[in-house]
Amino acid sequence: MGYPWRRRFSLGDIFDEIEETIREMERFVSRMMEEFEARALRPAIETRGEVRGPIVYGVRITIGPDGQPIIEEFGNVKRVGRKAIVEETVEPLVDVIEEKDKVTVIAEVPGVDKDKIKIRVKDNKLIIKAEDKDRKYYKEIELPAEVKPETAKARYKNGILEITFEKKTKEKEEEEEGIEVKVE
Repeated sequence: MGYPWRRRFSLGDIFDEIEETIREMERFVSRMMEEFEARALRPAIETRGEVRGPIVYGVRITIGPDGQPIIEEFGNVKRVGRKAIVEETVEPLVDVIEEKDKVTVIAEVPGVDKDKIKIRVKDNKLIIKAEDKDRKYYKEIELPAEVKPETAKARYKNGILEITFEKKTKEKEEEEEGIEVKVE
């Protein structure tokens, strides 16, 4: 005897539900972008005059380790109160990947030559600056662990900048700080 509230779902039903959810999300994002353009972007352009270069605005939503959503904005449209300002410098989309013995930072900086990219590490903060005749990028990234700046390796291909650092280890920290000697 089956229970009336239990219903068997076919694989097709599940995929139909997933597709409908995706369509709802697409409609929601479309409405949000239209509202953003009407309320923020158009007034920003009108008040600022002519904007050189592309207008870039994006949002990345991820789920943090605590289960809470993390919303990151990127691009050259910045909110100031209820207004938006279009800046000449674009904040690139960045991913920071921490592994056991290294930290990798991946940044999207399309449209610049690799010799126009400047990378600095200062006080556990990575600073990326790239400037070409048509594009400007700038981003400061707080690194998730202490790294050895001298081990940095950077590669740039097809607009993607990848920077890898070795992490500082406890042993190295002890060597740098010295070894404590007990008094007898």
